[in-house]
Amino acid sequence: MLVQLPITNYQLSITIMTNYRKPRKVLVTGGAGFIGSNFVYHWCKHYPGDRLVVLDALTYAGNRQNLAELEGKANFRFVKGDICDRPLVQQLLQEEEIDTIAHFAAESHVDRSILGPDAFIQTNVVGTFTLLESFRQRWEIEGKSTDYRFLHVSTDEVYGSLKPDDPPFSETTPYAPNSPYSASKAGSDHLARAYYHTYGMPTIVTNCSNNYGPYHYPEKLIPLMCINILLGKPLPVYGDGQNIRDWLYVEDHCRALDVVIHTGEPGETYNIGGNNEVKNIDLVYQLCALMDELAPELPVRPAKKLITFVKDRPGHDRRYAIDATKIKTELGWTPQQTLEGGLRRTVEWYLSNRDWWQPLLSPEYQSYYGQVYS
Repeated sequence: MLVQLPITNYQLSITIMTNYRKPRKVLVTGGAGFIGSNFVYHWCKHYPGDRLVVLDALTYAGNRQNLAELEGKANFRFVKGDICDRPLVQQLLQEEEIDTIAHFAAESHVDRSILGPDAFIQTNVVGTFTLLESFRQRWEIEGKSTDYRFLHVSTDEVYGSLKPDDPPFSETTPYAPNSPYSASKAGSDHLARAYYHTYGMPTIVTNCSNNYGPYHYPEKLIPLMCINILLGKPLPVYGDGQNIRDWLYVEDHCRALDVVIHTGEPGETYNIGGNNEVKNIDLVYQLCALMDELAPELPVRPAKKLITFVKDRPGHDRRYAIDATKIKTELGWTPQQTLEGGLRRTVEWYLSNRDWWQPLLSPEYQSYYGQVYS
């Protein structure tokens, strides 16, 4: 007997949108990066009739190989370029008749922002302004269509740090960024919000917790630990390892952004979290156990022998946690992936895709063990 499984609000909304929606022409900035490339694959899978244009400068974390499966498809175009290049942005918006921007492009690594904040201000603030102003001009020329959308993808780090007993960040939590990176993202959030309130332009801001999954650049915590275990290198853990993060599987994040673009209210902010708070050291222990199980020929076993506590980063926020009640109650989205299941899928991906991450291991990584992560 065939059993009919219950249909979630998200699945129902996807079915309705696919059957009745008007095709979109979407510019994805930073689409060759980690979250951006996962979003591009998600969108192409669910909306094959849409036109997708990826704009990416291909800096250290952008990788054209992330989009290799889409090369040559009629509804996909890749453009190498800088979001600060206004003539290029305006040209793309006009010739591709863009009605939707999904803005992922950003300098995103806290440690790099501490060492060199200039690029973060330029890309995250000036670049976002360039996109907003260029999109506003097109939106006004096209009669201020209510179908247009500018999605600005941001981070929970703009809210600062939580104490152990503090409630999670909500959309009304005051901004209190503690690093050049988070300050630059806070500035770009405010710009996106201001363009709605000043001009009426349909902008939406999302603030997400720590993402993980396929195509994650090796300097970040989870891929760093997986790769260092495979190489028999130390697993650097900042401070006492008690810093807490809320982890969100990237496919869940892409589903959330999908529903925000289609049913979110312009001018609003939506927090997106995975409901998976865990201490950094406990996460590392979980990764070590998974690697012991799934990778039989490790140089060092058990992998937890490689854990090495290192000097804490300056201004290291103690805890992040997201209250995702608003997007759940108003838009019907909830995360589907558990941390245990998501970590297993992620470890399996890195074990199966050595040809993706091995070329990314720079001499700096090899000598420094990649001792940087978010």
